[in-house]
Amino acid sequence: MEVKIGVQHASRELVLESEQSPEEVQQLVADALSGKSGLLELTDDKGRKVLVPADRLAYVEIGEVSARKVGFGAI
Repeated sequence: MEVKIGVQHASRELVLESEQSPEEVQQLVADALSGKSGLLELTDDKGRKVLVPADRLAYVEIGEVSARKVGFGAI
């Protein structure tokens, strides 16, 4: 699944592909925002960790991976 993270005072959003379930990601975000951990920690599909301070989170968008189109469209 695809996770997009908006970070305050950053011009770009973080986008990662994760094998974690949407419910698991939502719980991690909720724990970070409630102050339990103070840090949002997600793991992408290659095993890399993404760490974002909870006080810098602007938004988190959780969704399915969209298939990328390849080739040229008909004109």
